Amino acid sequence: MGLRLRNTLAAWGLIALGVAVYALSPFNQVQMATVHALGGWVFSGRDALLAAALLYALAVALVAWRQADAGPSKSLRALGVLVRALRAPAATWREGLLADDRVAVLTTLLKLFFAPLMVTSLTGFSMAAWANGQALWAQAGQAPWTLLFDRHGFWFLMQAILFVDVACFTLGYLVETPRLGNVIRSVDPSWLGWAVTLACYPPFNAVTSRIVGSPVSDFPRFDDPTVHLALNLALLALMALYTWASLALGWKASNLTHRGIVARGPYAWVRHPAYTCKNLAWWIGAVPLVLASFQQGTGTGLVAAGSMAAWSFLYVLRALTEEDHLRRVDGDYAAYAARVRHRFIPGVV
Repeated sequence: MGLRLRNTLAAWGLIALGVAVYALSPFNQVQMATVHALGGWVFSGRDALLAAALLYALAVALVAWRQADAGPSKSLRALGVLVRALRAPAATWREGLLADDRVAVLTTLLKLFFAPLMVTSLTGFSMAAWANGQALWAQAGQAPWTLLFDRHGFWFLMQAILFVDVACFTLGYLVETPRLGNVIRSVDPSWLGWAVTLACYPPFNAVTSRIVGSPVSDFPRFDDPTVHLALNLALLALMALYTWASLALGWKASNLTHRGIVARGPYAWVRHPAYTCKNLAWWIGAVPLVLASFQQGTGTGLVAAGSMAAWSFLYVLRALTEEDHLRRVDGDYAAYAARVRHRFIPGVV
């Protein structure tokens, strides 16, 4: 069997595995059953995932057959490790993995987890933005601007912003090619790096929320109309900056990977602009609930504020583990860190 065919079949097998595990997971059944409507076309979350998987499988096959000189793909290497581990588990782990095989296994695990999540999230955000955009257009001129903002305007802007962000990461996880300069050179091998990252994504973030709480409102309400509008516009602005960071990463957008140092856009000012903006937006979203908690008692308020501090600390740990990984595998990161001295806030920290 030719190498190109083996690369293709290995990729197809892993795509099928990723879709099956995600679609059959009890944590995703509501998302899979959610019905979307686009014009006269009605489809479920499961339909969207299957359609995306088929298109991706065709694209992978096309790329594999055009790359006549390519060596074994990461998918093929990962399956090779799996076969060896099943045949002789003790010997496989005792002898250790070659560097390329280790990167292949970790890359495969990363894509199996994140790619279906990104595709389904992208579908949800795009459909929600479409629905709110239509409602906003239909009611324009029929209601005061502030009412339109509360009902549909805020949600349309937020979902459009998140759509762009998730689109960057969806493409980053699915597309990896030397032509785009986004080949995964290494994946963080540390347990801590994976733990603090997965703790921020479904279904693991539900466990994190149970442990530390989650006093955040996606659309916080404030009694004063001016304060309400100003703070929610600030929240949207922070999320737009967050998405700008994703756009700056471009084809290199993905968690836990090293695909080359990015120093453009907001990364020319701080090393973790996305984490800063997301957490500041969350703190705005937490203000009403934290204040309400303090009204119930100082202890209750401190617990709510401590919950937000715990989420922020989780992202600090993510930043530290990412930097530790990059410093170990790329000497250029030290030069970048010396040039961009602050992690989160320019001139502060």
